[in-house]
Parts: sequence; structure tokens; C-alpha cells
Amino acid sequence: MMTVFLRDMSAGMALALAVWACLWPLRKRRLRRLGLVSRPRRELALAAFVLYCGGMAMLTLTPRDFHPYDALAHGYPGPFFRIGTLNLALLRSLRYSKAIFLANVVMFLPFGWMRGMLWRRSRWYTVAALACAITAAIELFQLLVGRAFDVDDLLLNAVGTFLGWLLWLLLKKPSLYCEDCQ
Repeated sequence: MMTVFLRDMSAGMALALAVWACLWPLRKRRLRRLGLVSRPRRELALAAFVLYCGGMAMLTLTPRDFHPYDALAHGYPGPFFRIGTLNLALLRSLRYSKAIFLANVVMFLPFGWMRGMLWRRSRWYTVAALACAITAAIELFQLLVGRAFDVDDLLLNAVGTFLGWLLWLLLKKPSLYCEDCQ
């Protein structure tokens, strides 16, 4: 099961890497024009975040039965867009699987971590707004691809994003991430 997730994520990561490679020269030109310098570690972290976002998009924004490599080889048999289901019962998914409950928190930790690491002046309310916006957009889009809008996912993904940011706050070293901090 985990290998299928990783395989499917790799397709999104490859696509994200291609987009990143096309846009990177524009980013460097813009930084140069603004008189800014970005450290290689920061650029590497940003590239890793782009890869992660591509993988997460493939996992969360496609139908459950969509596997990109199979679809490329054999075509996708079903309609990509179809109406999904709605679950508004809070903590209902906990009854089904504690592992899925925990996975919904853990898989969104990098959004919060990277928010703190890559953007200056990261405040709790901007992270909370980002967490809610990202997870709401994902959950709403899932309704269009035959998946479920689940209030538990909305809550747990937002908690995961916020916990990732808190973890970054606890473990950060100013000289490592902040270019003007000494």
C-alpha cells in the first residue's frame, strides 16, 4: 500500500520538478533584480517543498482509483471528475482507523514546517489561515473528483500544518534559516 502511495507521489513530484526547473531561472533573475541573495540551503529547501507539494497534489487531488503511471500506460477508465461524498460528523473517522487519523496529521506537518522555514515573520495566525485555506481547498476539490469532503480531514490536516510550524519554532536555529540573523 505504501509503495503505491510513493509511486503515485513520484509522478506529481516529477511534474513539480519540471515546473520548478522552468521557473527557477525567472526566480533567480527576479532575486537579482531586487538585489536579494538566496542561500543554496534555502533554494534546496524550497525545491524540496515544491517536490513535496507535487506529490501531495497527486495524492489528494486525484480520484482514489487514479494511478498516473497506469493511466499513462493503459488510459484512465473512469471519469476523472465526478461528485464525491460529504462527511460533516466530527471525529467519525477515528472510529474507523487510528492510523488514518494520525496520517492526516503527519502528512501535513511539512506545510507548517516549510512555512516557518521559508518565509520570514511567520506568525501563528498566518499559519492558521494557511492551514485552513490549504485544507479547505483540498477538501472542496476532492468533492469534484469523486472523493469525500471530510470535516475530520479538514481539522486534522490543519492541526498537522500548525504542529509542523510549532515544531519548526522549537527546533530552528536562526543562523541556519535566516539570512540576516546572526
